[in-house]
Amino acid sequence: MQDVTHDELLARAKALDPPVHHHIDGTGEAGGGASFAVVSPRDGQVLAEVADAGRAEVGLAVAAARRAFDSGPWPRLAPADRGRVLLRIADLLEERREELALTVSLEMGKPITDAYAIELRAAITTFRWYGQLADKLTDESPHTAPDSLALVAREPAGVVGAVVPWNFPLTLASWKVAPALAAGCTVVLKPSEWSPLSALLLGRIGTEAGLPPGVLNVVTGDGPTAGSALGLHPDVDVLAFTGSTAVGRHFLRYAADSNLKRVWLELGGKSPNIILPDAPDLQKAAATAAWGIFFNQGEMCTAPSRLLVHSSVADQVTDAVVDRARQLRVGDPLDPATEMGALAREGHLARVLGHVATGVDEGARLRTGGARARAESGGSFLQPTVFDRVDPAMRLAREEIFGPVLSVLTFDDLDEAVRLANATEYGLAAGLWTSDLSTAHTVSRALKAGTVWVNCYEEGDLTVPFGGTKQSGNGRDKSAHALEKYTELKTTWIQL
Repeated sequence: MQDVTHDELLARAKALDPPVHHHIDGTGEAGGGASFAVVSPRDGQVLAEVADAGRAEVGLAVAAARRAFDSGPWPRLAPADRGRVLLRIADLLEERREELALTVSLEMGKPITDAYAIELRAAITTFRWYGQLADKLTDESPHTAPDSLALVAREPAGVVGAVVPWNFPLTLASWKVAPALAAGCTVVLKPSEWSPLSALLLGRIGTEAGLPPGVLNVVTGDGPTAGSALGLHPDVDVLAFTGSTAVGRHFLRYAADSNLKRVWLELGGKSPNIILPDAPDLQKAAATAAWGIFFNQGEMCTAPSRLLVHSSVADQVTDAVVDRARQLRVGDPLDPATEMGALAREGHLARVLGHVATGVDEGARLRTGGARARAESGGSFLQPTVFDRVDPAMRLAREEIFGPVLSVLTFDDLDEAVRLANATEYGLAAGLWTSDLSTAHTVSRALKAGTVWVNCYEEGDLTVPFGGTKQSGNGRDKSAHALEKYTELKTTWIQL
């Protein structure tokens, strides 16, 4: 994307013709009379009118997935054959990478360079990785008595309902869809109503790649209607959700009120990023802290929104973060030079500004930012924002803001740092900067988080699992462990 100008990208964006109908049973023409507007946060303009799923449309999608699982070929294909289809999906995502990146950038405000280089890379890599893994899994034959044979087989779990958010619409959809398909399940995907266009494209690409009808269905609509219909449907065997903790509670209730479907949740976070005086490179630690909170406009569940800095280096680190925040280029998401784009919606911007106002009222010091940016564009932009002198009891330090707002807290010793880090209802991720190997191990073990990054942040690949503890959810995306969510273990005991 570096060789493409802003004007060229604007022209290509105008030429996009995104799908607007549900993708059900292998066709992209499904849809009723109801629709809703998809609004771009870059300028507040309507991108498309998209089909709005009610319970009837969700029911059609689940019925298609049920038929495809119970009597279709997909669960019965050799794993290598399923893998080849997933690899074909990855190839088609690569072929249409620019179109998909433009769609993501338009629908949720992500800078086009990030959409192309990070979001699409993650989606392509995910389908390719699970495509290659599909025929590498093995069943078990435990050693038993000489007159018995025990077999433990891993079988596809059935129909999977996948509900994903708007902040990484293709990445998070891929994290659910690819392992579910590799396991032999069929899927009904419901993207966020804020970012449905890229998911609809994914559904059509799946069919083009060779997925049989009904194996991957995409329905668009809101959570209270389409999401609840999927969560309550008795023919959905597994529900995989990424989003807020509040909505995650709803899905647990839906499971209890329907068929006790398994529910896997990746929820919110208030991740601590601990910088000790012996960090290998304090400037790098500060630069990474700034990158982590402002990347994707801070709209990440893993965002290191609590910077915990030892008091002896707090001023040095905080000043460096503030300097970086002031230099950051906030601009049109379709401009390749933009470093931070628009927040996903006007209402979300208002919510984040409400947190900023609360922080000021509670007595935290606003070092930079805190106001709307680029108001003349009609988009929902916010200045990169940094608070220091934050008390652990303040809402800034306790509540997930999901925006480019950093809270700096200080500590005097390691025990206090760990207490502050763990003083949250969330447990998704954490960062630690130290040169001491023993400290790296002991603090990593003491932190209540699903992932701990040492002397880095947001690093990793498909080989490692991702997920949280406490109210950040359960289960894991990525890695071979993700298949545990979409498979059932069956024991066969044979008396010889």
